[in-house]
Amino acid sequence: MKSKFVQSAFVLAISLASSTTVLAQEVTLRLVSAFAENGIYVQHLLPWIGKVNAEGKGVLQINFIGGPKAVPTFEVGNAVKTGVVDMALNTGAFYTNVMPEADFLKLTQIPVAEQRKNGAFDAINKVWNEKGNMQYLARTVENQPFHIYTNKKVDKPDLTGQKIRITPVYRDFFQALNANVITTPPGEVYTALERGVVDGYGWPIGGIFDFNWHEKTKFRIDPGFYDAEVSLIMNLPAYKKLTDTQRNYLQKQLLALEAENTFWVKYGVDETARQAKAGIQSIAFDAASTKAFKEKAYDIAWTSALKQSPEVAAKFKSLFSK
Repeated sequence: MKSKFVQSAFVLAISLASSTTVLAQEVTLRLVSAFAENGIYVQHLLPWIGKVNAEGKGVLQINFIGGPKAVPTFEVGNAVKTGVVDMALNTGAFYTNVMPEADFLKLTQIPVAEQRKNGAFDAINKVWNEKGNMQYLARTVENQPFHIYTNKKVDKPDLTGQKIRITPVYRDFFQALNANVITTPPGEVYTALERGVVDGYGWPIGGIFDFNWHEKTKFRIDPGFYDAEVSLIMNLPAYKKLTDTQRNYLQKQLLALEAENTFWVKYGVDETARQAKAGIQSIAFDAASTKAFKEKAYDIAWTSALKQSPEVAAKFKSLFSK
């Protein structure tokens, strides 16, 4: 009787130990977004988080904490750097306070799949590791050119007299177009337009309906320029703490997420048509002005980048350009 009791107790102990081992192998990563939860960037990511959690039981889980109400937009980068959160959906333009090089990602002219092959992705992570205490995990948005949206019609690439809302993405370019620039979080743009605090704003081809900005927007200047970069970043110590199994699982899911980036091409086409239907008129220049407009955008951005961080910008330019 005693022998059976000891044997049962031993089996139970082994069972509990095994259970503890399984639980110990599961890690939960806290993720925040620099973008509003109802916006397309977050809405596109949520099914992926659900998939990660469904397939990653016992290995890795992601706890989506929320958007700017959880951590203010321009503080998300620092929250990742310092480990307040483990991961974030963010764009480099929102964490230039952590490192100016983050803004250079808008200048990529090749797909992220190619960036992983030609060394660009590794070059990014070398800088992110050393300067940001971060791991650059995946680019979740591509093929989303930026545009100038305005309520004042122009017939040439000149924004003289216009007050334009910016982020660091297009500060130098808009100033070169003679705009008076104003920085505000996305959540304040609608009111700024309504009150005439700004005449327009810079934003990608998609997403303005998420904020109802279409209600206060008359014109979109074509063509677009740069490429909106929205990515997943992670606190470097948290990334290094992952086991090989956890890291491999996360990498598998990240590559699957990037493989879905073809979504953004059709989304851009649909959003362009939707804007036209909403009454937003396209302003297009002649061929020569259009070519000069795009070339000026990149020339100014790379010139600025080379001044801010010469070695990094030179390396990135060779890897990011077509």
